[in-house]
Amino acid sequence: MLIVTGGAGFIGSNIVHGLNQRGRSDIIVVDDLRDGRKALNLADLTIADYYDKDEFISLIRDGKDIGEIEAVLHQGACSTTTEWDGKYMMETNYRYTRELFHWCQNRRIPLVYASSAATYGGGREFREEPSCERPLNVYGYSKLAFDQYFRRYLDDLRAPVVGLRYFNVYGPREQHKGSMASVIHHFGNQMQESGRIKLFEGCDGYADGEQERDFVDVRDCVAINLWFLEHPEVSGIFNLGTGQARPFNAMARAFLDWHGRGEIEYIPFPEHLKGRYQSYTQADLTALRNAGCDHTFHDVEAGVKAYLDAVSG
Repeated sequence: MLIVTGGAGFIGSNIVHGLNQRGRSDIIVVDDLRDGRKALNLADLTIADYYDKDEFISLIRDGKDIGEIEAVLHQGACSTTTEWDGKYMMETNYRYTRELFHWCQNRRIPLVYASSAATYGGGREFREEPSCERPLNVYGYSKLAFDQYFRRYLDDLRAPVVGLRYFNVYGPREQHKGSMASVIHHFGNQMQESGRIKLFEGCDGYADGEQERDFVDVRDCVAINLWFLEHPEVSGIFNLGTGQARPFNAMARAFLDWHGRGEIEYIPFPEHLKGRYQSYTQADLTALRNAGCDHTFHDVEAGVKAYLDAVSG
């Protein structure tokens, strides 16, 4: 049996889908479905059981038996980068992960958990090293706090543990994320409303729409998660991006090319994001490649086409 926390969320439900495609349906999904729209991400998937996230952590804390578990893919988190309730963020992202980590270690269960490129903040180097880590928001700090905690145990693990620092992920099954959905999702809404898509004007020395991010297709995120499941000899913290920064304009052009119409509108950079915005990200994949993972990532043009083909079908 496999456990996928956050299994009704964006990346989690895509992992469940990927497991189903590989013939696996012995999956326990853990999530919070108070926002019932997330349940639609599971409607076309097959799972064995479901636990509410609070029910699940209570079982963990009480040491209850939930059957033989092969591995845990921990995707559950508050991913709202504009949330500043630090108590809530640390309880949800840090403490929950810490308790799950020890539960897995005590039972020798492999754990793959979601970290984030938000741990790096506004720097120009994106290596999995403390010297590169300076988050710009409490979300990024909550992820970094657990990465730091995990590092204390890295040389004395009883079961494999992998932290994956997701860069800018896009793909199907993110419709519930609201303002935290990828730019492609927002482009779709904007196109329906006005036939125009919006990008920020220049900032941090970048021209209009030329801020660069490492945009990664969710299919690649699924593939890397499952690669680590198949390679239990590897533990550590690894970047999960393409290794190639691309401007928002490139994402916008790929979107408009697929539609065959529309135009870009550049809007003023929001005051509340100044000093808290990553204008550039690019995953350093050295550690991932040194671990033996030679996965080939989709580029923006192929990924955007696949995304729009999927959501339009």
